[in-house]
Amino acid sequence: MKKELSICWLRRDLRLDDNAALYHALKSPYPVLLLFIFDKNILQKLDDKSDARVTFIYQTLQELEKQLQKKGSAILIKYGTPEEAWTEVLAAQNVKSVFTNHDYEPYAKERDDALAEFLSSEGILFKTCKDQVIFEKDEVVKPDGKPYTVFTPYFRTWQKKLDSFYSKSYPVEKYIQNLYQTAAYPFPTLADMGFELSDRKFPSKHFETKLAAYEERRDFPADDATSRIGLHLRFGTISIRKAVQTAIDQHAEKWLSELAWRDFYMMILWHFPHIADHSFKPAYDNIKWRNNEQEFKAWCEGKTGYPIVDAGMHQLNETGYMHNRVRMIVGSFLTKHLLIDWRWGEAYFAEKLLDYEMASNIGGWQWACGCGNDAAPYFRVFNPELQAKKFDPKNEYIYRWAPEYKNEKHIQPIVEHAFARDRILKVFKEALNQ
Repeated sequence: MKKELSICWLRRDLRLDDNAALYHALKSPYPVLLLFIFDKNILQKLDDKSDARVTFIYQTLQELEKQLQKKGSAILIKYGTPEEAWTEVLAAQNVKSVFTNHDYEPYAKERDDALAEFLSSEGILFKTCKDQVIFEKDEVVKPDGKPYTVFTPYFRTWQKKLDSFYSKSYPVEKYIQNLYQTAAYPFPTLADMGFELSDRKFPSKHFETKLAAYEERRDFPADDATSRIGLHLRFGTISIRKAVQTAIDQHAEKWLSELAWRDFYMMILWHFPHIADHSFKPAYDNIKWRNNEQEFKAWCEGKTGYPIVDAGMHQLNETGYMHNRVRMIVGSFLTKHLLIDWRWGEAYFAEKLLDYEMASNIGGWQWACGCGNDAAPYFRVFNPELQAKKFDPKNEYIYRWAPEYKNEKHIQPIVEHAFARDRILKVFKEALNQ
């Protein structure tokens, strides 16, 4: 007779501590087995077989396995589509309930709705929990119950609602003895899944000492003044509650607002799923993009002739990271100087960024383009040279990532700023007046 158990399905929450779904699973009447699925539907879309994010997930799971073995338990890892994986799990185990954390992206919502229906037909409880944000869905709305689409009033309400309850961690350790006791399961190798180990360096989880510098110097890309925890929030190796509580404890108001931006964009994607591939403001879908493939290639390779743009693209291509101020500059440049569809840039970032999150990335790209909710107005066109003078006055960032600009004979600009600005204003006006 197979032992009755609960499953805690990990996805974007790769940690044992302060994990909402794991906490609720451990409090259920059955011992808890952890499950992770390397989802073929997602992995097959990755062109780079040494994609560093796959290595990061894999190495994190190895660490979790070590922690679990010390507690007499293990993590079950499957490789396949969710349908295939769950069919195998339910055939092998006597599952009474499944716990997992909410995911707000369109594919994830479809996947979870389908699983909920399937488990219900099998008489298995399916419970999902809020974990990767402080506030979600309809938790922070306008007095009339409609979602905010402008960040500043959203943040005011977000802050008013925030108290110690929302940033309090889940005491998983208190119930950890309820883990399912089992020997280790076979661990698939990266090669089994068609991937190879990346040698990319991953940022540290320890951000606490960075927050004072962040408040003062976050806009200067040459400085080590950002927390670099985007990757850890993306895959849940750090709890959002811990991040928020640390910001409160250190009075890091600006950093706290950046965490709230993340909640805001997740909420926007939930309420307005069309933004996954359309502009938030429909009129902007009328823009006649030039979409010149040679110019897009030059942008991707950091060969635009604009030093700060090229430095940003080199940093992204070499490290999987780009400083946030520079993300705004390169995003504005692609959409407004080159008149290339924001979706092209968003897709390139999705391929390259270690900390890629759909909601924030789409939000950032639509902001830079001017087509999003609460976006920079379309007639605000960043001048890359002025941005560089203001935020990299000694060219430290530029020379670090685009050393070719130390020489006088550098690349000619791909387009002249004043010409590009006049062109974009004309094209955007025509689209918006249709």
